[in-house]
Formats: sequence, C-alpha cells, structure tokens
Amino acid sequence: MKKTMLRLFAAMVCLCAITPASAQFNLKKAVSGATKAVQAATLTDKQMAEYVKESVDWMDKNNPVLPEDDPYTIRLRKLTEGITEADGIPLNFKVYNVIDVNAFACPDGSVRVFSSLMDIMDDDELMGIIGHEIGHVLKHHSKNAFRTELLTGAVKDAVGSTSNKAAALTDSQLGTLGQSLIGAKYSQKQENEADDCGYDFLVANGRNPWGMVMSFEKFLNMEDEQGAKSTVVQRMFSSHPETQKRIDRMKARCVKDGFTRPEGK
Repeated sequence: MKKTMLRLFAAMVCLCAITPASAQFNLKKAVSGATKAVQAATLTDKQMAEYVKESVDWMDKNNPVLPEDDPYTIRLRKLTEGITEADGIPLNFKVYNVIDVNAFACPDGSVRVFSSLMDIMDDDELMGIIGHEIGHVLKHHSKNAFRTELLTGAVKDAVGSTSNKAAALTDSQLGTLGQSLIGAKYSQKQENEADDCGYDFLVANGRNPWGMVMSFEKFLNMEDEQGAKSTVVQRMFSSHPETQKRIDRMKARCVKDGFTRPEGK
C-alpha cells in the first residue's frame, strides 16, 4: 500500500502498542544526559560490538519487521541477492513496515530499509540509497558516530564501566542509542566519501551506479515540489547547492566509467 505521508524524525513517538497498518518508527524518548565525563579508554571494541548488537536487536524487537514471505521483503531479497558482505563485514537486510521515508546501515552490517522508502524508489534508486548507507559503514563513519554517542551522549554514565562486558541498558537508553544509529548526521566531506565508497560498492556487486544519482535527484525534486523533507533527506542533504554538486559529481563518474543511465529515467 502506498504511503504518502513524510514524517520528520523529530516527530517520532515513544514505544507504544502498534499494528502494521498504522505503524511508525519507534524510539523511546532519550533520557537526560549526565555531566560526568567518560574516558575513551574505557570503551573497548568488544563493548562497542555488544552495544551495537543490543541496539539493533532492540530496534528489531520494537518495530514491525516484515516476514520473509511479504512482498517488500521478497523485493529486497531479490535486489540484494549475492550481496553478503562489505569488506569483510557480514551484511543482513530487513524491512521495517513504517511510514517514515528512510534507510540506515549499522556498524555491524545490519541494513534496515523502510517500506515507505521502497514505495517511492524504483529498484535502481533503492540500491543507490543502500549503497550510500553501506558506504558510511565502510568508511567507519557510523562506527565513529556511535562511539561518540556512547562516550558523550545521554548514556555515557551507563557505559563508563571499566569491565570488559558492556553495561546493561534500559529500554530508554537503548532507544537513545537506536536514535544515534538511524539519525546520525555527517559532514559534507563524509557524505562525499560515502557517495564514492557506495558507488564503488555498487559497481563491485554488479549494480548500476546511476541508481545513486537518480535517487538523489528524486529526493531533491521531492523537496522542491512538496516543501518538506523526509528523514533520509534531512540526514543526507544539507542544502540545495551541495546536493546538486553531489549529483553532478556522481553523474560525471558514471559517464567517465562508461555506465549507461537506464532508459527513460
């Protein structure tokens, strides 16, 4: 079913009972930050991995993941067939049946695509967005952003233990970490790096990189026509001039490398 509402991430509500027909992406309201500093040395890579897994598991549990026999999941499985890893990071893909227009990739290789994004993107465009998000993982942008949230955000006191085991977190704290995964904002330099890395990832996996260009163009036109930004637009694009520069740069790469834009698109 087509979903036309584009909701801003800031309007997401706290954890509540939901049904697939009216579901929306679900994150608990963040707890207030404390003032005590946490030293970076107290957070090991093992702890990082545990916190990422716990956060992804929490989001999968508290949001409507579509089953394997659902048309959205079948489509995503077909699009990502044969794509199992990125530079040694195992990838796993799921669809959230929510009305927000978004997709995100986590440091552990978990890629979550929202059904409403799939509604407005064709196959090439959707793979372009997925490639870009995986680019952030490959460049370690998402890992660094998550580490920063753990060390300086609202959960910093909870993770300040010197133990090798990650501290137990509440639902509210896990919701806060989930927000940092899905809502991480990157610098223009990082976005360009993710564009280039995502382009290379698509090409290496036999996908047409024009899909990234076309998805960017669609988001830009959507903003112009509707005067509103989806969550993914808010995260990925900061201004019209920079967005157009990114589009032009990726177009030039496609042309230089001899890729053909899909006919009629």
